[in-house]
Amino acid sequence: MTKPDVLMLYPQRPHAMEQLEQRYTLHRYDLADDKDAFVAEHGQKCRAIATNGHAPVTRAMCKAMPDLGLVSCSSAGFDSFDVAAMAEHGVALTNTSQALCDDVADTAIMLLLAARRGLVPAEAWVRSGDWARNGAFPLQRSLRGGKLGIVGMGTIGQAIADRAKAMGQQVTYWNRRPKDLPWTFQPELIQLARDSDALIVIVAGGEGTRHLIDAPVMEALGPDGLLINVARGSVVDEAALIACLSDGRLGHAALDVYASEPDADPALTQLPNVTNYPHHASGTVETRDAMAQLLVDNLDAFFGDKPLLTPVDLSAYIPSKV
Repeated sequence: MTKPDVLMLYPQRPHAMEQLEQRYTLHRYDLADDKDAFVAEHGQKCRAIATNGHAPVTRAMCKAMPDLGLVSCSSAGFDSFDVAAMAEHGVALTNTSQALCDDVADTAIMLLLAARRGLVPAEAWVRSGDWARNGAFPLQRSLRGGKLGIVGMGTIGQAIADRAKAMGQQVTYWNRRPKDLPWTFQPELIQLARDSDALIVIVAGGEGTRHLIDAPVMEALGPDGLLINVARGSVVDEAALIACLSDGRLGHAALDVYASEPDADPALTQLPNVTNYPHHASGTVETRDAMAQLLVDNLDAFFGDKPLLTPVDLSAYIPSKV
């Protein structure tokens, strides 16, 4: 029996690749020199795309693939995709937020602890010999009883809130709409920042959330405040972030994502009040394998005429026309 044709924009983990090669005819766009010509040659016979958020799905691709029905994405983020074009062409999207939820939530809490307890400079204090030469490391700040604001209360935001509650944090959240959850909803983002000691950002990227965290939000968080971004670099106005951290309007930032990855701006990353992590919140063997497997499982469901496991509502990510 003929295997279904799939356009592969980005390679997957080894076990997932084995399954894909067994079940599908993979057209390796990721290995093609002339990618436009490759899509023109193979796109018309492909009903699905296998990719992740680092490889864009464009309007031109949708147009060149008249039978395209699914983009199976092995990451949570897909802000490089032209979701408007996908919606117009009736293309479904699946992602892997469920698979990476726990590791990303753990990383958010790790950054919260690392920043509040001074983990990076404290490690250097021991390693450099300053402990012996200069005495005890300066006192840091406790988390218990602190006020944590979470920007985005999806699957990962809720997992962060559960962990924060166990640590004695008071959790309040901002979201596009309130949810039936045990935490307080705050509809005004600036007010959430004003009421919080730390703000964790975990919303989807894309034009709808570009620079959602701007200078007024950072100023509301204040000179003792901590901004943690485990979402996308585009969600934070990075020029404003550098300025606010530099002049003391914002106390500290702990970042897993940056505006220009992997070449992050040293004007930001070398500031003493920034804790850096290299966009690696989901970077464990177990989670990356689970993400790749979910991509395979969604393709299998699509070609087997079964319900998709993790469909994304594209309408929620298309900016409204005024």
